[in-house]
Amino acid sequence: MPEKPVPVLVLFGPTASGKTAILVNLFCGKTGYKAEIVSADSMQVYRGLGIGTAKPSVALRAALPHHLIDIIDPDEQFNAGEFVRRADAACDDIHKRGLLPVVSGGSGFYLKNFIQGLPASPPGDAVVRERLGAELRAGSRESLLAELREADPESAARIHPNDDYRLLRALEVIRLTGRALCSRAVNAESRRDKYRFLLVGLGWEREELYRRINRRCSQMFAEGLADEARRLFDRGYTPKDPGLKAIGYKEFFVCDYDGAWRFSDDLAGVQALVAQHSRRYAKRQITWFKKVSGVTWIKLHEEPQAEGEAAVFSAAAGIQRELAAFLGET
Repeated sequence: MPEKPVPVLVLFGPTASGKTAILVNLFCGKTGYKAEIVSADSMQVYRGLGIGTAKPSVALRAALPHHLIDIIDPDEQFNAGEFVRRADAACDDIHKRGLLPVVSGGSGFYLKNFIQGLPASPPGDAVVRERLGAELRAGSRESLLAELREADPESAARIHPNDDYRLLRALEVIRLTGRALCSRAVNAESRRDKYRFLLVGLGWEREELYRRINRRCSQMFAEGLADEARRLFDRGYTPKDPGLKAIGYKEFFVCDYDGAWRFSDDLAGVQALVAQHSRRYAKRQITWFKKVSGVTWIKLHEEPQAEGEAAVFSAAAGIQRELAAFLGET
């Protein structure tokens, strides 16, 4: 007999949408649900990036275990394939211990690949990869970016211009196969057979979400984000490292004309940039999430005079009802 699919709650929403508060309300109270969280955040995997990535506190992680947090150093690569492999292992382990796996985060590309499965991709070719690397080292970044925009505009829009690993991999696929990386995507309606998903998305009115983002940004600076970023700078990390491409850290780094990095002393300017970049990122996240089918959307709204996370409590109650029906299915 084939094994029954593993039930998984997938909770997602843009930055500052209240995911952590909802998880606390759902699984640290008296709901009766016992769960562990698999973080679907591409930057919480990095050690040393705590305040700027809004990692759950050590105390919360002790009460409600989280997986895939603080697992690599900022100079190490991490991609969607590695995320899916590790998330699968975590979900299997959580389920075998009689608990509910909950995949929660805001990295749309990771979530998409976890839900739908990884697209088929050709193996690497050392010769093509070395040729591309030589072109990049010779100063041809702009021509390589132009090549990617022409052949695969979807990947070009998704990949950061300074993300050498993903840039070269996308071009490697194009030069090997003549096809764009995005053309190898799986059907948007597909679901992986090994899981039974309850997909829950958090939705906010744009202006309310932006106010929450601005408020979170101010709070991060009050909690010592600048000191945290400075410690990473003092350890020799720069935005050339994958982890330091994160919003909330890269803004502190200024590259001089000679290519040397220095730490910005314009904290007000940095804070404004972090807030601006966070708002833009939230807009991209929302675009990603809209492409996922079969989602139960929970609309949130903050009462102007409400104390605390009143909207979150209301949303958690709605999710709890959905979860009860989901787990009651045969």
